[in-house]
Amino acid sequence: MEKVYLNRNPTAKKILELVQSVDSNQICYDHLAFRTFGVNGYGIDSMAKIFLDFGYEPRDELRFPAKKLKALWFSPPSVPLPDGGSGTNGPLPRIFISELLVDQMSTQTQEIIRKYTDISSCGNEHAALASALGSLTWEKPLFSEFQQLARESEYAAWTLVNGYALNHATISTHQLKFHLRNIKNLNRFIEDNGFKLNSEGGVLKVSPDGLLLQSSTVADSVSFQFSDGITELVPCSYIEFAERLVLPQYKNIPEKEVKEFHRRDGFEVGNADKIFESTSKEQLTRRAA
Repeated sequence: MEKVYLNRNPTAKKILELVQSVDSNQICYDHLAFRTFGVNGYGIDSMAKIFLDFGYEPRDELRFPAKKLKALWFSPPSVPLPDGGSGTNGPLPRIFISELLVDQMSTQTQEIIRKYTDISSCGNEHAALASALGSLTWEKPLFSEFQQLARESEYAAWTLVNGYALNHATISTHQLKFHLRNIKNLNRFIEDNGFKLNSEGGVLKVSPDGLLLQSSTVADSVSFQFSDGITELVPCSYIEFAERLVLPQYKNIPEKEVKEFHRRDGFEVGNADKIFESTSKEQLTRRAA
């Protein structure tokens, strides 16, 4: 999944290389995120299955009424890992899976989504494999169908052409070694190197308790040939950054002794709602300007 993601998204690959070159050869992922259609068994459960099989545990559900989405995150199993592993070879990341509440969409949009999940037959049983291969489990759609979904839900349009692809990986900034472990320093460093960050609600997204700080790039675009022969640029994926601060009850622990469980866990609806906009037309247009 990571290999497909990095091959398709040059911004993510360049930023990972850039951060590694100046701060640390070891980059840890805070979480990996996926998008799904909540219909016909193609929702959260279809992507969650492989992670549950390997010991991940479901945690909190998040709701996004305006976007007609819900999400569930999963915590990784506690397994010993060799020191020095980076990326997917490092500490196991959290998993964040969202789904579009298809039943709440217009009749026309529902028909399009159901058409392709029906065509896919049992493709939902191979969600992880499709993600690892970079393949859709349904046929390529018509450009007019993509446009219809985009008018109503950019999330839906993204999922129609990207399927189970990794939507984003997230660098755990506080696990970096030097000055970039501070997310504000990392944001400045990324912008100074010519990359645009998602500006929705401000570049830095902060949870109400002030302990979860997040930012993200704007998604890359990729050329996609629709089934009617039309080729257009569509949004692909992006890279996110997260700094989890130490919980108040552990504030007196020496910094070198602080572990991940001493830090703020979970996710925040307000932050995630703005991070979703990394694939929006408004942010992509801003990137191209």
